[in-house]
Amino acid sequence: MAIQFYGRATAAVFAPLDSTSRSARVARRLTDAIALGLLPDGEQLPGEADLAQQLGVSTVTIREALSVLRQEGLIETRRGRGGGSFVRAPEDGPTALAKRRLAEVSLLELRDVGDLYAAIAGAAAALAARRCDSDDVRHLRRAAAHLADAQKPDARRRAEAQFHIQVTVASQSARLYHEEVGLQAEFGTLLWLAFGDDDSHEQMVTSCDAVVDAIEARDADLARRTAEQRVAAATERLIDYRLSKEL
Repeated sequence: MAIQFYGRATAAVFAPLDSTSRSARVARRLTDAIALGLLPDGEQLPGEADLAQQLGVSTVTIREALSVLRQEGLIETRRGRGGGSFVRAPEDGPTALAKRRLAEVSLLELRDVGDLYAAIAGAAAALAARRCDSDDVRHLRRAAAHLADAQKPDARRRAEAQFHIQVTVASQSARLYHEEVGLQAEFGTLLWLAFGDDDSHEQMVTSCDAVVDAIEARDADLARRTAEQRVAAATERLIDYRLSKEL
């Protein structure tokens, strides 16, 4: 058993590092945020110096990342007073961006990120069940209702993302909140590629209600299992979608 454990641990230590440059990672994060609707059309981005400070990179890295987004038509730069970089949402919506990103991700990576997302969602739901108050439950019910009422894919995508984020708010964990926002940008949009029809939307609404029920009942174990299962099911559906589309 010990040999097997250390063998796996060593394999994890010597797994390939992410070779993506910092500027590419910044560009990918901003692209994901645009696709998810976290950065809406027409919104002005912070200045280069502010972005560099917020993201912990150099201004040169920011400049390179913005150049990539400019070439892809996702931002436009205006000069003079009131100038800066402004978001230009793609005319065909975020779906094309998400499909392009999905084609770049291997099935192993999808599984790995899905496992992480399920773990984060489960931990947040369990802590929310232990720590939330009546106001938190009310906000969660409202977020679930917004998802149920959303009619268009983009609105549903944003509402589902907000629900996840609201769970982490109820967990009262700043680190989980930070991880959730990052995973929403990286993975949330991809998940929605496989949930474009009304039947799948109904399933998502039902699963959200089940998470809120468990949190309101203060059942941390059930909240964790329910949140993990809904993300795991969504990941499986995304993998099936990728295989069927042969991206």
